[in-house]
Amino acid sequence: MMLERLRAWWRPSGAPKGGNGEPDPARVARMVDGIVALSPHLRMARRYEARLEPAVAAALRYMGGVVAAIPPAREASAAAWSVDPYIHAFFTGPDAVAPTLSRSRDLRAFFEQNPGLQEAWAVLGMAMQEKRVLGAVLEGETMRRDVVKETISFSDHQVRICGRSEPELREEVVRRLVMQLGLQGMARYAAEQNRRGLLERERALLRTRLQLLERKGVGMHAMLGAEGETGSDELARLQQSIAENEESLGQLGLRSEALDRELSEVCAVLADPAAHLYVNTRRCVLNKMNVVLEPGSAEAGDEVVFEVAQVPTVPPRARAFTLVRFARGDLASPQGLLDEAARMLG
Repeated sequence: MMLERLRAWWRPSGAPKGGNGEPDPARVARMVDGIVALSPHLRMARRYEARLEPAVAAALRYMGGVVAAIPPAREASAAAWSVDPYIHAFFTGPDAVAPTLSRSRDLRAFFEQNPGLQEAWAVLGMAMQEKRVLGAVLEGETMRRDVVKETISFSDHQVRICGRSEPELREEVVRRLVMQLGLQGMARYAAEQNRRGLLERERALLRTRLQLLERKGVGMHAMLGAEGETGSDELARLQQSIAENEESLGQLGLRSEALDRELSEVCAVLADPAAHLYVNTRRCVLNKMNVVLEPGSAEAGDEVVFEVAQVPTVPPRARAFTLVRFARGDLASPQGLLDEAARMLG
């Protein structure tokens, strides 16, 4: 139900299928190596490089277009909260910006690994909550207090991917998305193997039951007809179940073909990225209280555009994300974070 509601207000990002032209062959080769490193035995599959390269190139083209459509990085600071409607919408107040981002271990580690860098570009991911509340609105000279309004709030701010520049960050995002496609192809193959295991266990049980029934058929019960037609009926049903089981196993192929099948699954997902990774653009006009304004509303508001990705968890989750720029000088000290935590608990 929640996913249906999310999809109702997602808008396509408009990323072209063709992306920004053919990716560089060296870049494709690096991505092939990266994907195979996730499952090294794929190197033993026949012609693995020749089969992966066109699929990886298709994934790079598509994801390059998706990432190119993401709005430019925004300064994440206390000063920006007052003037940037995006930062204002994403954080509860100016004093929340720096402490929230400073809690990211990845961001702190990035600054430690780049001591001369004064700014970091990062992907800010957030949980997003949509609520409907009753509010007041002025209609002419009448104040209505029972109007249903939609609000959006953001929480669980996470920074995991950082870069020394915006182009470097965008390239890293593309790489991560393509790697995620490779992982999803491997997960599809693993699910297939789980199904094979279930079918093989079912086949063993069916054959054992069939043997028992057949042995029963040469004993006293069959000779005297004490079972009537029940035994033969059950025997027919079991034989039918075994035939269906064998057909299902046959569709999964021989175990000797396992490497080729796993590689085929990975290539299929990479070659059709739009069917497996969902990144869409949310556009809305918000007032200062993060209330969504209807088109044509007389109330002052700002358009905010951010991306929403469906995370492949069970069940799937939707996370909002945007690109931000954060200054080393705004990084809170560990003691400052402890003081902030104590203040919030108090």
